Amino acid sequence: MFPFGQTVHRDRRKQVASPYNPDNMVPGSWDTPDTIEIPGAWVAASSSTLTETATRTQILTEKSLYCAPDADVRPGDRIRADGVTYHVKVKPAADRNPFTGWQPHLEVPLEDREG
Repeated sequence: MFPFGQTVHRDRRKQVASPYNPDNMVPGSWDTPDTIEIPGAWVAASSSTLTETATRTQILTEKSLYCAPDADVRPGDRIRADGVTYHVKVKPAADRNPFTGWQPHLEVPLEDREG
């Protein structure tokens, strides 16, 4: 999609039966996720915030993944790019031009917490 984009990887936990109710499926472990490549994507910086308390320092970095509008990404997934793992916390959006129907890309808000 982007001529000078990067290949990123999407990890999704496999669904397993709930230990409390085997009829319900819940996300399993991150040990063996389903992984796909999202070629030609682009991870763009958005903001970074430092929070310090007397006992803890935390950095919250927010970025966005831009990729093809039909990319299989949803809340709960992990995105890996440039050696950093981000988490998809909210629903991705693929806006469509109301006049032409053109849908240029899917924007996926990402989050990384350190500390």
